[in-house]
Amino acid sequence: MKSAKQYNRKGFTLAELMVALMVTSIVLTAVATLAFALGSANDAGNDTADKQAQVRFATVKISELIRHCKLIYNSSGNDMVIWQADDDGDDAVDSSELVYVETGDNADCISLRYGEDPNKFYVIRQCSNAQFTLDSAAPQSRFVSISFDLVENGTVHNYQINASLRSWAGHLLDAAGNIVEDDD
Repeated sequence: MKSAKQYNRKGFTLAELMVALMVTSIVLTAVATLAFALGSANDAGNDTADKQAQVRFATVKISELIRHCKLIYNSSGNDMVIWQADDDGDDAVDSSELVYVETGDNADCISLRYGEDPNKFYVIRQCSNAQFTLDSAAPQSRFVSISFDLVENGTVHNYQINASLRSWAGHLLDAAGNIVEDDD
């Protein structure tokens, strides 16, 4: 027959159970903290990736517009107008041939508007301090620099898009800004 002491040795003591619960809670807390940190890092990475993709798209879109246009003009405020081409051959700049590059009311976005279409196509949705800089007064402008700030993961980063005209048509305008008759 077994004594009472031998039966009590088969289980855990209250102190052993408390230590096991504390170790388990520390391990679970560490795992939860790691999962939260990985989730936050993933969200931050997604934000940066989205903003970088937006900047790359804007750079390509605006650079191609400027590269293939004929003239660049400053518009009202801090906006810019791009004359794409003389599509109809009437020797006049028509509104349908223009692309308006606009910065928004508070220089907080960069959008494109084609001709008389009131709809805007946003290339940079949430930025600040958007500015256009031309190398000289229109119609002699051949180089454009667009600078803006973006907030990525709580940090402000400055970006700049530089583009130049491939075929400038300033020599086709007379002093009044009208297209001359011949193109030599």
